[in-house]
Amino acid sequence: MERPGVERHGVESQGTVRTVEAEPGVTLWVQDLPAHRPTPAAPVLLMNGAGSAGYGWPDALVEALRERHRVVRYDHRDTGRSTHAFEDRPYAVADLATDALAVLDGCGIDRAHLVGIGLGGTLVQLLALDAPHRMVSAALLCSAALPCSAALDTGDADLPGPTRDVRRMWQELGDPRDEAGELAWRVEYWRRVSGGVLPFDGVEFAARERRIMDHTGRVEPCTAHAQADLDGLDRGGELGSVTVPTLVVEAPEDPVHPPPHADHLAARIGAAAQLVTVDGMGHALPDLLCEPIAAVLLEHAAEAEEAEADPATPQAEAVPAAQQAEQAPPGAGQPTQR
Repeated sequence: MERPGVERHGVESQGTVRTVEAEPGVTLWVQDLPAHRPTPAAPVLLMNGAGSAGYGWPDALVEALRERHRVVRYDHRDTGRSTHAFEDRPYAVADLATDALAVLDGCGIDRAHLVGIGLGGTLVQLLALDAPHRMVSAALLCSAALPCSAALDTGDADLPGPTRDVRRMWQELGDPRDEAGELAWRVEYWRRVSGGVLPFDGVEFAARERRIMDHTGRVEPCTAHAQADLDGLDRGGELGSVTVPTLVVEAPEDPVHPPPHADHLAARIGAAAQLVTVDGMGHALPDLLCEPIAAVLLEHAAEAEEAEADPATPQAEAVPAAQQAEQAPPGAGQPTQR
């Protein structure tokens, strides 16, 4: 069900909207937002999860990051206002990582802090292996390590998979629904993957999904990423070669990549990784957690830039971001390093 795309006022009307060509016949919608004040800090590129458009990144998080950084968010192929043509032009998940480089090029950005959630974290891992020269730092939220060949004894088989509840909803992804039904399904999905520890605001997520539908101009969800070729992802054994300073953000209530996935990912990366837990976090970004998440991302980016400017400066042994989360409810979103 297609309908005219609608843009609302607010952050949508700020910055520069670009159309970037990823390859002939495939364009990506990009929103390039300047920092709130002049800054020497490198830009931040936000890379969303599977089937998620750029507006899935909450404005509260984007605005907090803009206190120090230029921020770029974009629509993956087959989401938002980017090209929807998977049936005619099938692609691999790894191609979505190459798309991110096209976004950087289209914005005239040489190097950036790359922040990925879910599938976006998978793409950031690929880029840390293949294009580290384009990265100042990496941040992986709610992400699993790239898989390894079954011939390697890596412990992958011992890691828990998504819960049965989540898998069932994934099976329903492509079911036909009218606009009201689709909106209700999406809100229910976010409720289930949020983890159930922190309060869930259905009105907040409904407003976010309505905005994405208006922006996209269609009601149907993206199913292309679930069908994309997985060839080229079997590179977990290479993660120990990553040198890009990498923040691994564990969401202890994540039903998609439950603990100890984050520990496993950080261990795979090794010395370049820093592991931080955001208490109460599931596989979602509620406004409630935007402040503490922004705090750890800003701290990590600053540390990476400081270390790059002075290689003799050791990386901080703790993330003092909890001091910046005083407005969060007790026990919610308090970052701790492990």
